[in-house]
Amino acid sequence: MKSTILKSFVLSGLLALSACTTEDLDPTLAQSKSVEGSITDVSNLYGIIKGAYSGLTSTGYYGRDYIINNEVRTDNCWSNGNSGRFITQAEFQYNSNSGGFWDEAYDVIGLANIIIGTDISELTGSAAYGNHLKGQAYVIRALAHFDLVKQYGQQNSGGTLGVPYVVEFKGDDLFPSRDTVASNVTNIMADLQNGFDLMDDAQFDSTKQFISKYTAKAIESRVALYFGNYTAAEAAAQAVVSSGLYSIVPANSYVGSWASRSNANSIFELAFNNADNRGSNSLAFIYRTTGGGVYGDVRVTENARDLYAAGDVRGQIIGTEAGFVTNLGKYPSIDNADNVVIIRYEEVILNLAEAQFRNGNSAALNTLNLIPTNRGAAAHSAISPAVIWDERRKELMFEGHRYDDLMRSGTGVPKIAGSNQNITASLSYPNNLFAWPIPQAEIDANSNMVQNDGY
Repeated sequence: MKSTILKSFVLSGLLALSACTTEDLDPTLAQSKSVEGSITDVSNLYGIIKGAYSGLTSTGYYGRDYIINNEVRTDNCWSNGNSGRFITQAEFQYNSNSGGFWDEAYDVIGLANIIIGTDISELTGSAAYGNHLKGQAYVIRALAHFDLVKQYGQQNSGGTLGVPYVVEFKGDDLFPSRDTVASNVTNIMADLQNGFDLMDDAQFDSTKQFISKYTAKAIESRVALYFGNYTAAEAAAQAVVSSGLYSIVPANSYVGSWASRSNANSIFELAFNNADNRGSNSLAFIYRTTGGGVYGDVRVTENARDLYAAGDVRGQIIGTEAGFVTNLGKYPSIDNADNVVIIRYEEVILNLAEAQFRNGNSAALNTLNLIPTNRGAAAHSAISPAVIWDERRKELMFEGHRYDDLMRSGTGVPKIAGSNQNITASLSYPNNLFAWPIPQAEIDANSNMVQNDGY
């Protein structure tokens, strides 16, 4: 059995070759040759980066599971098991055979590494565009490693181990050991800076379906906030604000924005269309049964529903079907034809407000109030950690952020009295259950891999 990281190297090479058009390559390259020598023009890199974006949309990653898992393990949602899905995750009963997005993430990383390892000066075509594509690859590599360390790293379970930070396609170390969380953070931040430096302002993508220069800073604000580097978080978020490229969706457009694409608040979104129809594997299918859906496995707690005051348009996202409180407004297309937004401007504003507060910046309250005042809700008269967490929960609900906020705040996972949550009691922090098990296939194949405690 091969290491799944090693298998991702092989698979990524095949994906990269298939993503390149046949007119760009010697016909035999698409069938049997390795990636070496097959990239001769900058246009080949475009095909590879498209493959990486496609990997991010997979059902196991941002196409469904990554988002859902980070909601059912919180006080926002629970799983009723209509199709038997997400009960294991919601009960924190997963084991080393439960899966996860380990393979999908390392497949994406493998593709990014092909581009990063390419010498742009040796290719025909625009070097500036080639470097812009390489900058996107650095950001994708950083994002995938960040997602991996949040789920598989030991920072919330009392340990120090992170995940292998893979920086070469088909490198010398095909069976890597785990790096520390601290080392992962250093590498993620470095990759984001490299991506920012390489990308070109003139290549801003108005569809938001490709990473642009300030996407790197938006994601940096998320990473820095998660790991408590508030100085870096404030600087990165402020850079996005100062770019003037994005704006908050106002109250009268908020609900409708979830059914449209390339909105003014979108910084980076993954493209889906009818050809990408996930059917019963779509986000909408799991969240509800209306509009052609069937399952409706993931329902909303009454506690989450009751957060919204009268007039707050965010409350209109939540409705009732078949006697259950349900997310009806986010990811509304039952065929998964609406795009999945990975990061939007409102999150950056919330990141900025929290970082300003932690840094003693008096602008924090005004920054935070940009969100409720654009949602038909009352402005806050004072700011505190509790106010920040509450506003983040209301704004980012169902998007997969709540679990991360519970972890980085050291709250653990609360059991709300009388709720339908799948856990029977609150889970205190830190906890072995807050680090996913490394997949058993990786443990069996890679003698250098160390399993997380408790599995």
